[in-house]
Amino acid sequence: MSLQSLIGNFSLILFVLLIVTGLIWAFDRFVLAPKRKLNAITVLREFDQKTNANSSARASLEASLLRQPAWVEYSGSFFPVIALVFVLRSFLFEPFKIPSGSMLPTLYVGDFILVNKFTYGIRLPIIDKKIVAINDPQRGDVMVFKFPKDPTQNYIKRIVGIPGDTVVYKNKQLTVNGVASEYESQADFLHEGSQLSYSKQFNEKSNNLAHKVLNDDDRQPGIYMFGEADFPYANQCQYNAEGVTCKVPVGHYFMMGDNRDNSQDSRYWGFVPDQNIVGKAFFIWMNFSDLKRIGGFQ
Repeated sequence: MSLQSLIGNFSLILFVLLIVTGLIWAFDRFVLAPKRKLNAITVLREFDQKTNANSSARASLEASLLRQPAWVEYSGSFFPVIALVFVLRSFLFEPFKIPSGSMLPTLYVGDFILVNKFTYGIRLPIIDKKIVAINDPQRGDVMVFKFPKDPTQNYIKRIVGIPGDTVVYKNKQLTVNGVASEYESQADFLHEGSQLSYSKQFNEKSNNLAHKVLNDDDRQPGIYMFGEADFPYANQCQYNAEGVTCKVPVGHYFMMGDNRDNSQDSRYWGFVPDQNIVGKAFFIWMNFSDLKRIGGFQ
């Protein structure tokens, strides 16, 4: 199994560890510990009858008789920690690290973010089956989801289309259900690295939502699929030299990165089904290169 697969199946690994350590803890609590106690009572009774040793010797013997085997002690001590991590990660909050610049300028490479796992409903871990519906994903949410073409990988993008929406992205401008987004020019965005470069930066406003996006002048607006689009419901998308138009199917979402010309997203690999949702990203809790990054984001 590759490292990426192991990372993608971390929930399963954590669940297996939880079960193993839990069984060991329970077996010791209800089987081994009572036996140790009964054995200690017998041995100490004989000790008291045959020996006039001081109380410290008796206490040392009792502690030795009641002591857990090392393998049980270690497993039992890990069990509550693993249980707490499993519950927090499965039902409340999960940390992620941003690996690429597809969400610039909102999220930077190296940002450690928290994802709310219950905003969109409570799901059973491992099988990811929703058992309690709470809120539906909304346009503008930054969402983590399992990549449709490889569910072992987690992606993060912004929702621009919910079920039933008609999403049009042409000439680098977004229109949803006939309502065009408004764009306010901002200062150029500087990409720091071995080679300094700049991107055009805009404040994109749509339906009372606003966030910043990037575009590159040297990138053409057309979405080139190099053949027919190959993803479920691809027949609901039309491509041309100006961009793409898609009708979002029921139970699916259209996702785009804020770094519009440098993001592989729903324009290329299709819609995200509801069962692939991981949660809503809402907070940057650490960036070791820039502590000022810590905080919320739009």
